Amino acid sequence: MFSAAASSALCTLPIAAQERSLVAPAELPPVAVAAPEDQHPKRLTRKRPPKGGALRNRAAARTESPTESGVVANAAPIGAPALQPTAASAIRISGREVNAIPFSRPGEALEVVPGLIVTQHSGEGKANQYFLRGFNLDHGTDLAISVDGMPVNMPTHGHGQGYADINFLIPELIQSVNVRKGPYFADQGDFASAGAVAIDYVNKLQHNIAEISFGSFGYRRALAAGSSRVDDGTLLAAVEAAKYDGPWDVPDDVRKLNGVLRYSQGTVTDGLTLAAMAYSNGWNSTDQVAQRAIDQGLINRFGTLDPTDGGRSSRFSLSGNWAQSGDYGQTNISTYVVRSDLRLFNDFTYFLDTPLNGDQFSQLDRRSFGGIDARHTFDWRFAGVEAQTRVGVQSRYDDIHVGLFKTEQRTWLSTVRDDRVQEGNVGLWTDTTMRWTDWLRTTIGIREDFFAGHVFSDAPQNSGNAQASMASPKTGLVLGPWYKTEFYGNAGYGLHSNDIRGATITVDPNDKVTPLDRVPLLVRSRGAELGIRTRAIEGLTSSLALFVLDFDSELLFVGDAGTTEPSRPSRRVGVEWTNQYKPLPWMTVDLDVAHTRARFTDFDPAGARIPGAPAWVASGAVTLGGDTGWFGTLKARYFGPRPLIEDDSVRSRSSLIFNARAGYRFDNGLRLQLDVLNLFNAQTNQIEYFYLSRLPGEPIDGVADRHVHPAEPLAVRLTVAARF
Repeated sequence: MFSAAASSALCTLPIAAQERSLVAPAELPPVAVAAPEDQHPKRLTRKRPPKGGALRNRAAARTESPTESGVVANAAPIGAPALQPTAASAIRISGREVNAIPFSRPGEALEVVPGLIVTQHSGEGKANQYFLRGFNLDHGTDLAISVDGMPVNMPTHGHGQGYADINFLIPELIQSVNVRKGPYFADQGDFASAGAVAIDYVNKLQHNIAEISFGSFGYRRALAAGSSRVDDGTLLAAVEAAKYDGPWDVPDDVRKLNGVLRYSQGTVTDGLTLAAMAYSNGWNSTDQVAQRAIDQGLINRFGTLDPTDGGRSSRFSLSGNWAQSGDYGQTNISTYVVRSDLRLFNDFTYFLDTPLNGDQFSQLDRRSFGGIDARHTFDWRFAGVEAQTRVGVQSRYDDIHVGLFKTEQRTWLSTVRDDRVQEGNVGLWTDTTMRWTDWLRTTIGIREDFFAGHVFSDAPQNSGNAQASMASPKTGLVLGPWYKTEFYGNAGYGLHSNDIRGATITVDPNDKVTPLDRVPLLVRSRGAELGIRTRAIEGLTSSLALFVLDFDSELLFVGDAGTTEPSRPSRRVGVEWTNQYKPLPWMTVDLDVAHTRARFTDFDPAGARIPGAPAWVASGAVTLGGDTGWFGTLKARYFGPRPLIEDDSVRSRSSLIFNARAGYRFDNGLRLQLDVLNLFNAQTNQIEYFYLSRLPGEPIDGVADRHVHPAEPLAVRLTVAARF
């Protein structure tokens, strides 16, 4: 198995942090200590410190608090190896904080990541659309997401490169969300240039839980989860079922089943976990619609121009994590095997390309993929200087059946292209952390990625082999602490892979004649970041990060057309300000603000703006309550206007949406909770695009228009939950 884009990292360096603090230096005052953001198995009780550790974490250890639903990890006291130098934007968010915020869909749980916007432009079974650091990341390109050590992003996908469907996530099982942004980390490869989000599940529940939710627009959800001792380990099981229609004229009719079975044994340094997951979903979808259709009264805001759009998806996985410590360091190995199936039916342009039958098309992606992430960490000294070195290999192999077909009302009309793809990659990496003084530590690392594969296309001209490799040096610097404040500097090279079909294509699959240029399999990215993190004010953790990120090209394979879409070199320069304030033990205030200037860096008369790139993103939340009694949350999320074309003459609307929660926890474990989504019933859009489409009777060349997917109106959801 061959994979450079591996799952979450398995480093043995712990993270000292508050429940939502930035990665803390070893010298800061005592703070919460959690299992490493990228170590497996996670969350197990450490019964003894690893041997041979030269760099020691001096932070005090404590057990993580349970989440609102009673989910908690085993205590993870760390008396352990050194902290890795990190960036000001690196952050660890606890499962408790994730579940304290009301959200309408599983993907929106990730909006706890500062600066990240998660939207949906189609049905609830389709991957979300992500925005971060001035990127419209489509369905996951350049945002590496992993769940429990397994990568979610999919290369050479039927709907878009890096497609990351997170709908199988069960938020109540989240132990932590570990975030690193930028191409500065040697253990992160493909899809990670803008950021990497590693979601870790718990091994043990403090209490078994059962909950049921009812809400507006036919929302229904049931969850049961529990864990028990089995021999020398712990067995955890969870089952989820959901049904949802939404406000749409054609109901979404979401039908989701989801399950997790997990066995863990041992400690964080000497133990293992084995997990099986299963997910299935079917839905209808109201895709984005032409604004003129709404303005002309052809449909209302929640109407559709093709009532047969929708899809089906499933995901089945087996994974394992193993850790062992010894006199010569710490070894961690993570493996996974996944079977994924997706069939989509979409119609974005109506009667532009096929005036008679309409423009609906179907995308197929069926794949089996597996991978391994193995790494070893050891401590040593150089001229009296404490050092820690990590070495690792990550590999992944995908066996893919991917196709694009023209359809009418989900009935096959013709095949645009039908391909079998075998694609693998291997990543070799190492980094070394040196603690030169009590106030200076550095990291230098390098990563080498190898990609190769073969395309077997129904058009022989588009078949072929492709391979590429790329080396990516990384460096990091941490100064301090002084007055509970540290300063960070990071820089590194990264990469972005393109759909391998774009690297073998020679003719347009629509006519099999028009010549097309091939694109490189790998594209270089470069980034740097300067930042500061402080706790100088009691109860306040604040960080400021200034970053720059360059891409040689933002080439993409367009799954909707079966062809490559060349883009231009780009630069994004931005600032992120992240804050958490706890004025009282039962009150937390969060405020995150991000601004990015995104521009193409070459000259083109069309303009220099990058379509869909957000300039301003902000969120704020106030959370109240303790383990029992009343609790509540009020969250605001601002998604600023974006240019929709290069000359900035057409811009999207901004959106400001409030969600609220109120509830009561009884001493006997019963919890009543009311969520109000879109509290002020904002008439805004989740997503906006600008392109050509054609309604019946319009000019044959189509009409350029804004296409929108509205935000759902005010909705309420009542949850009754029990712990036992």
